[in-house]
Amino acid sequence: MTDYSQMSAAELGRGIAAGTIDPVELTQYFLTAIRAHPLGPRIYARLTPQRALAEAEAAKVRAASGQRLSPLDGVPVSWKDLFDTAGTVSEAGSHLLRGRIPGQDAEVLRTATALGLVCLGKTHMSELAFSGLGLNPVTQTAPCVNDHAAVAGGSSSGAAASVAFGLAAAAIGSDTGGSVRIPSVWNDLVGLKTTSGRLSRKGVVPLAAKFDTVGPLCQTVEDAALVLAALEGRPPIDLRGPSPLKGRRFAALQTIVMDDLRDAPAQAYASAIKRLEAAGAEVIPFDFPELVGPMGDAAILYTTEAWATWGKAIEARPQLMFAPIRERFAAGAAHNGADYVAAWQRLEQVRALWLEKTAGFDAVLCPTAPNLAPKVDKLMEQGEYYVTENLITLRNTRVGNLMGGCAITLPTGTPSCGISLMAPPMAEERLLRIAKSAETALA
Repeated sequence: MTDYSQMSAAELGRGIAAGTIDPVELTQYFLTAIRAHPLGPRIYARLTPQRALAEAEAAKVRAASGQRLSPLDGVPVSWKDLFDTAGTVSEAGSHLLRGRIPGQDAEVLRTATALGLVCLGKTHMSELAFSGLGLNPVTQTAPCVNDHAAVAGGSSSGAAASVAFGLAAAAIGSDTGGSVRIPSVWNDLVGLKTTSGRLSRKGVVPLAAKFDTVGPLCQTVEDAALVLAALEGRPPIDLRGPSPLKGRRFAALQTIVMDDLRDAPAQAYASAIKRLEAAGAEVIPFDFPELVGPMGDAAILYTTEAWATWGKAIEARPQLMFAPIRERFAAGAAHNGADYVAAWQRLEQVRALWLEKTAGFDAVLCPTAPNLAPKVDKLMEQGEYYVTENLITLRNTRVGNLMGGCAITLPTGTPSCGISLMAPPMAEERLLRIAKSAETALA
């Protein structure tokens, strides 16, 4: 059987369109690879083989008759286990939801299926999506492709691993504070955080709804653009043709995101900046001291909403949760309504100033993650190391969520090190075009 694991989702789609790839054979390839892979059980929570093969059969018929529904019609992808899947257990990585079977698909899954994407199954994740590490001793902890003894990053841990280990052509995850971008960077993928509200969250298990977003984890920027279009139910943007970096102006954020960088991410980021400049981009250091306030308020903003959503369920059965995750949720009980509203008022003011100060730039840059993926065993000691690594892991990505825009992480060529590009709300098309040029410069 042909090895499809190194082909991008776009390449597989073009092969189906050309008649050189059979969607059924392609889907069977991935299902077989998942079952045979020694790390498969740590990546997939469960497969949906009957659904996948039925969807592939339908895609094969459409391809034969010239009636394909989208460029990814017949391409197999994975779904994070917080997307409702009709008739299939969907637990969001938590025993609080053990055995939960939704009656219908999440809206984005239904939309993507209507455009021909094949659902391989559901991937493991952090409990209720509340950790950037991806450590989940309650269900499974997905491995990092560059170090199988390390975490994959969270909360879309299995999603990233499914693509990085060649067990899905692309993956769909969610991002509340970095949960698409962190596993993407540690597994050398492209990860797109969409603007809050751009993609439907109907049928998606919530964490903090005001920050929750849906986004793809992929091998290439082209794949990310195609998956985004499929999730929205629209034609994809055209990334073909020249889109040079010459004349592009990038703001290299200095405030907070450059503090305490580990050696490898720091060196990789500096190298990436040089390559962007060599391709003609102007990179200008950018200080934004106003960011300090919202970053300090993040604990109020996130934990208050998360506890309001899950507090009663957690209090009823606290023994079902991994203690550090449970404690992170419980921190939200300490804040009152006035604290929460005031924090949001402050954030809205800073967001407006951020848009004003960054308006003259094509994107804002920073290292995606300040650190590399930590070892599972060391994190399981649950001491100060767990707390500090979780906090620093999400520090840089959280900027994009707090400022309310869209963001994408690109591999730098150094394993588990990435560069993040942030753009204003609803500017995904522009960001993807810029990212495609940056991807070429960084290759």
